Amino acid sequence: MRGGLDEIMDNKILVIEDDATLREALAYNLARQGYIIETADNGLTGLELARRVNPDLILLDIMLPGLDGFDVCRIIRQEFSTPIIFLTARDDEIDRVLGLEIGADDYLTKPFSMRELMARVKANLRRVKLDHVEAESQADEISKMVKYGDLELDFLRREVRIDGKPVPLKPKEYELLVFLVKFKGHMLSRDFILERVWGWEFRGGSRTVDVHIRWLREKIEPDPANPSRIVTVRGAGYRFEG
Repeated sequence: MRGGLDEIMDNKILVIEDDATLREALAYNLARQGYIIETADNGLTGLELARRVNPDLILLDIMLPGLDGFDVCRIIRQEFSTPIIFLTARDDEIDRVLGLEIGADDYLTKPFSMRELMARVKANLRRVKLDHVEAESQADEISKMVKYGDLELDFLRREVRIDGKPVPLKPKEYELLVFLVKFKGHMLSRDFILERVWGWEFRGGSRTVDVHIRWLREKIEPDPANPSRIVTVRGAGYRFEG
């Protein structure tokens, strides 16, 4: 993987939108950001393009001639896991819920700003990259342990050691450390960590992450006041350096 997770890396985006003016505006603005763009003006053509070019993300209008966006989404979800962002002029809660239930990843109501669209596109692409990194790490950890200097993580025994001596970690501290290690070198936001380690239903705020990071640093950092393993990315989150 080149650079950080926020790097575009020639991502292909398929825009399925029957409004020519909006379709051209989306294609133009996305191309300016470095994305490779394919476009379609109806559901059937969009579906055929999705199968042919295997895009990294799909922007999908709901009100399309022929196959509508809901039908296109249902079919794509049977064949691909590509992120889908619905674009629609209908701001109806039932439509929004239905769109997410049939497999859409996000939902934007027209009119929307290009800045908001770009942020959603970037967030969904970044999520997919993080999922891939995590999946690769989970496959590796089944049969091995990792070591960073005097810090050692034994996944099979669920044990952390420094200089060969076990470090007493609480269950959530261990889960947090393992999660950070999986994404070594990548900046992770507090909200992302909270969602993945504590889960959607957790009612606490991101301050929970800060507190557990501090506890971890006190146990695994040579100098907790000047951390070198779990570093703070100012205004953004944390990154595990090893």
